[in-house]
Amino acid sequence: MTGNRVRYALLLTVGVLAVAPFAAAASAQTIHVVERATTDAVTNGSKQDQAGNVLTWHNKIYDAANKKRIGRDAGYCIRIIVGKSWECSWTTYLEAGSIGVQGQFLDKGDSELAITGGTGAYAGASGTMTLHYRNKKGTAFDFIFHLK
Repeated sequence: MTGNRVRYALLLTVGVLAVAPFAAAASAQTIHVVERATTDAVTNGSKQDQAGNVLTWHNKIYDAANKKRIGRDAGYCIRIIVGKSWECSWTTYLEAGSIGVQGQFLDKGDSELAITGGTGAYAGASGTMTLHYRNKKGTAFDFIFHLK
């Protein structure tokens, strides 16, 4: 009987491991929202762009068409390379839950950040987020979450 239990447990474990990749693929989701950057502020006491500057914000989030408000975000970045990049961490709050991201924000061009987790419908979220400039002024951004 013990041998049968071991074989059954082994088969069950192998079966779960074999199904797990398919379950993860089935739950993959893309969420596209727009951030309107209206509250961004460098808060280190210096107006000069320099390494160590801290950028903070709490902005409104809109649907992909940039028409209907659907949430908000809040976060911070630290200037790493003057005129080139920041290292950031923030949370986007939507009706179904929140999604946290962390990574490099480039002064020019798209950035790819890591999804570090979430709450509600996004609990345990992982994947990446593409940040895309909607204009050269940097007052609106596409956030495209590629959830796994």
